Amino acid sequence: MLGILGMVIWLGCIICLVLVLIKMFQSAGVLHGILGIICTLYAFIWGWINADKEGIKNIMLIWTLLIVISIVLGFFGGFSVPFMRGMGTS
Repeated sequence: MLGILGMVIWLGCIICLVLVLIKMFQSAGVLHGILGIICTLYAFIWGWINADKEGIKNIMLIWTLLIVISIVLGFFGGFSVPFMRGMGTS
């Protein structure tokens, strides 16, 4: 169940990234867009800096919420099960 939830969260993050990258290419230019593809953190920070100006505040809120949910699930062990299996505890 958590694996499916993790994949849905991952897919949501990818969709948000693509939407922000489209805005980056349109308003900041090709160089910023390529940098956003190479470094997702740059796209995330650029999105928050330009959220009001570009009208993408809702996208950034959703993206941030998905990241927080992913971290919380990871903290509670939702995504660490394969790691724990390989620790030799048979």
